[in-house]
Amino acid sequence: MSIPLSLGDFFSSPGAPSPAPPRPSVRPAACAPRMLSSLNAWLWQERLWLPPNCSWEQLEDRDGRVFAHPHHMLAALPLALVLVALRIVFERFVGLPLGRWLGVRDRVRKPAKPNATLERHFLETGRRPKESQMALLAAQCGLTLRQTQRWFRRRRNQDRPCLSKKFCEASWRFAFYLCTFVGGVSVLYNESWLWTPVMCWENYPNQTLQPKLYWWYLLELSFYISLLITLPFDIKRKDFKEQVAHHFVTIALITFSYSTNLLRIGSLVLLLHDSADYLLEACKMFNYTRFTVVCDALFVIFSFVFFFTRLILFPTQIIYTTYYESILDRGPFFGYYFFNMLLMMLQVLHVYWFGLILRMLINFLRKGQMAKDIRSDVEESDSSDDGLAPEGLQMKNGMTRQPRAAPADGPRSRAAGRLANGHVPGT
Repeated sequence: MSIPLSLGDFFSSPGAPSPAPPRPSVRPAACAPRMLSSLNAWLWQERLWLPPNCSWEQLEDRDGRVFAHPHHMLAALPLALVLVALRIVFERFVGLPLGRWLGVRDRVRKPAKPNATLERHFLETGRRPKESQMALLAAQCGLTLRQTQRWFRRRRNQDRPCLSKKFCEASWRFAFYLCTFVGGVSVLYNESWLWTPVMCWENYPNQTLQPKLYWWYLLELSFYISLLITLPFDIKRKDFKEQVAHHFVTIALITFSYSTNLLRIGSLVLLLHDSADYLLEACKMFNYTRFTVVCDALFVIFSFVFFFTRLILFPTQIIYTTYYESILDRGPFFGYYFFNMLLMMLQVLHVYWFGLILRMLINFLRKGQMAKDIRSDVEESDSSDDGLAPEGLQMKNGMTRQPRAAPADGPRSRAAGRLANGHVPGT
């Protein structure tokens, strides 16, 4: 395998033969290139990544035949930055106006009043204090329990993304997933391995690279790298860790499958995932615009497609052919185990996410309408009381007596201190 040592090698077109690497000099100043060459040779050992009796020399470009080479994928790094910039432009000039036209309006939020004691507890100790902590904080600040509850609700709401941001993010992902799904179908529709996965192993690894497959692979890898770049700014849901794990596994799968010429089976994995993702993003968009009927219908369709592609087709077609049929004419090797391990990690994530989908489907069947996304942190209203402190005391004549703020050394403060020490008044 040729060793890329210059930018020209990194970003050379896959349609042109890979240039031979420069021969290292014997001068001491050339130690670094020689170390890089040794590391590269150790990393890409044939016995690790290729089937037995196969070598990298067989995959060198010759006689007009072009093969996949790892350095082709380095072009995904600058392309990922282009996608980040394109996303910013899309959300500002397409997503935001589209959301306003469809009726997406951000909820007016009342900011929490500046309070150093409560802010320090919010940032350092926890966003949701326990009852005893809430009582102690109320006493320290000279507030009622209800006022302290309201401060924490408003402070939590300040950190939650607004509805228009959610819509813009969903619209960008919908546009990308829909384009890649349509593009993937057009790339693979006339290929034999789309309908018969066992054909992925015909004459492997001596399978030439198709330019359209290269560009599709490059776009998919760039997109998932861009998702990692924008992680600090994206909406964080309750399955944030699982999403990050999914991005890393996907990037590893795309890079590894391209480097070892597993493009055929890798393209099937990409197409199966894209077939359900755009439906989920469309469902989110209609949910944010309050088109509940369309949202409910799309969610049912998405649930079926997700179940069929990722819990039926993925294990019975993809994992089956990579685990059994891929080594019918050759023995197992390290790359075989590594690739199947990544696929099994994806399948575990599929089962986890379908569990969440199933819970939402059960709620839908019970209530007749789609419930909120159980992965999302729902904005709290000022009218919610968290079950801690009533707004006022109900009197026999139906009048309500509002509580009065007590001084820090008054009876309310002493009661709050007993609550903080674990003493709970009897009911």
